[in-house]
Amino acid sequence: MVFDFLRRRAGPDAAAHAAPEQKASATGPLVALQTNGRVAWSPRDAVSLTRTGFAGNPVGFRAIKMISEAASALPLTLQDDERRFDTHPLVALLKRPNPVQGRAELFEALFGHLLLSGNAYVEAVAGESGAPIELHVLRSDRMSVVPGTDGWPVAYDYTVSGKTHRFDATGYPSPICHLKSFHPQDDHYGLTPLQAAAQAIDVHNAASRWSKALLDNAARPSGALVYRGAEGQGAMTTDQYDRLVAEMETHHAGARNAGRPMLLEGGLDWKPMGFSPSDMEFQKTKEAAAREIALAFGVPPMLLGIQGDATYANYQEANRAFYRLTVLPLVSRVAATIGEWLAAYTGENLTLAPDLDQVPALTAERDAQWKRVGAAEFLTMAEKRRILGLPPMDEGAADG
Repeated sequence: MVFDFLRRRAGPDAAAHAAPEQKASATGPLVALQTNGRVAWSPRDAVSLTRTGFAGNPVGFRAIKMISEAASALPLTLQDDERRFDTHPLVALLKRPNPVQGRAELFEALFGHLLLSGNAYVEAVAGESGAPIELHVLRSDRMSVVPGTDGWPVAYDYTVSGKTHRFDATGYPSPICHLKSFHPQDDHYGLTPLQAAAQAIDVHNAASRWSKALLDNAARPSGALVYRGAEGQGAMTTDQYDRLVAEMETHHAGARNAGRPMLLEGGLDWKPMGFSPSDMEFQKTKEAAAREIALAFGVPPMLLGIQGDATYANYQEANRAFYRLTVLPLVSRVAATIGEWLAAYTGENLTLAPDLDQVPALTAERDAQWKRVGAAEFLTMAEKRRILGLPPMDEGAADG
């Protein structure tokens, strides 16, 4: 209102000092069909990484599924300083941890959360005697650590739909077993492999979106049409512009028109503004991103069907390396932590570890080790059992 009043008070002479009209933009001769922008990376929080790197990426999905399924399928042994237990309350608990999950389902969820977020939380439901009667894997994106004044966790908050339940962690043993991967810059939370592979995941997802867009609009030019009219005329009429747009949408858009040549007439000239897929070596870029994702998770690319990887001589060797370098270290660390946590409830000196003799991928290695140790005459029976990971026996009875 104030500006309208001032304009009215300016009088008729104000029009003489007004800025001259601009009939057309200086970029009017260009019809931009594609532009480039700055690099945009996806968010790095756990929920976004899970959505883009697991639910939205086939390489990340398959890598996590392979590791979690292989790790959860490994048999576990429970033993103390004297013997290996075939029957024990903790053996029965691990076999059927809760009414809706078996051992494989529980550990698959545990390994899955550990790989997705770098953290995994297991809740122990204690019975009347104080011993755990159920085990549940809680979603890591809903759990938060409550540190005390000394920096150690004193509680864990589990939040669902605005409601929070607090688990008191000041007692021993804690009702929550928190497993986390190594993180050099965080005292309370682990680092997920998705974080290390985030850029490769973005590249791979962008390549997939580009491929989909290519199918939807395969012949869309990556450049601009420059109009040079007769006698220096640099602007198209409204009818000419509408006709050009309709021509592009009708005859040069969609997968049906892929590869269809473009006919330029009436002063139109094509100016390329980007590289073609062949110039970019597009498929090689996508495969390189897939290999980086597999590398972050420790899965040989050969096992994921990624072409061009010749690190291992054959599939069997790659599978053995996958178990030896990725699955076994993960299972051994998780089983040891779970075993120590559960043993605190019973007060026994128990050890939970994977049974290497029942891993099919390591059969050849274990057979060679058993043969080599068995043929070592300078070793006692107790020493041989210790080397093979078996519980010790009375040496005199064993030798006799």
